[in-house]
Amino acid sequence: MPSLPNLLWLKSFEAVSRLGGFTAAGTELGLTQAAVSTHISSLETQLGHQLFERTTRKLELTASGRAYLPSVRKALQELAVSTDSLFGNRSAGSVTIRAPISETVLIIAPALAEFQEANPTLDIRLLSAIWADTALETGTDIEIRLGTGNWPGVHAEPLGPETIVPVCHPDLARELKQPADLIDLPRIHILGFDDHWPRYFDALGLSQPSSRTCATVDTSLAAVELAAAGGGIALLLGKIAGRLTDSGRLVVPLDVSLPSVRTHYLLQGDRASPGKPATQRVEMWLRQLFA
Repeated sequence: MPSLPNLLWLKSFEAVSRLGGFTAAGTELGLTQAAVSTHISSLETQLGHQLFERTTRKLELTASGRAYLPSVRKALQELAVSTDSLFGNRSAGSVTIRAPISETVLIIAPALAEFQEANPTLDIRLLSAIWADTALETGTDIEIRLGTGNWPGVHAEPLGPETIVPVCHPDLARELKQPADLIDLPRIHILGFDDHWPRYFDALGLSQPSSRTCATVDTSLAAVELAAAGGGIALLLGKIAGRLTDSGRLVVPLDVSLPSVRTHYLLQGDRASPGKPATQRVEMWLRQLFA
């Protein structure tokens, strides 16, 4: 990246341009008039151009200063907006939730509108993640994570047992007359869940097939869309499958499920002191949602 001027120099330049003087700019920025003047001089030296015409009565932008100001102002505004949207708004009523992308899209987001209607004073930030981190991400109040609960440095509360069930398009389900028909139908493999299909065939008492996997995807969300398009049979977690069958997009073609070695956990930060009331309210809602 090309060498950029000091951010404080640019803030001083924008403030002086807007307020018309070093003293006023210093008051706004919490700096002395001399510090602001030094910032402007340093910026002009680095750029090799004079930005202000200085007289005893007034301070005006030069042609170079007028040309430079819109870009500086736009950059500072975009930086402020981005910083606030990602890291700001940490008021007592704001709660940031982080969850796997499939759970975010298929479980939390569809229920969020009703929760917000019942809790209009809460400001919810819902973030998605594909792979779980070891520690709770800074700035996250609550995290839903799928796994075995072995994450150091966080309090992991299990949200009940989880099962694995097959789902597919209703048309494909009609071809599944008996469990053995699975061998000849396309199956969707999800990366990270390599044990699901072998365990499911064992539960059915069938030999492991050597072929007929139609596609491999890296999220349950992608598997859902592929299955809904008639592309194959996917093995999903029961909490996700239940939402999809309730909506009619997919059906469960076999009445055989098996327990999952992974389940959903509610991760919290430091539990030495109670969380803020807004966080506690959202935690209660998530417990009910994933029950």
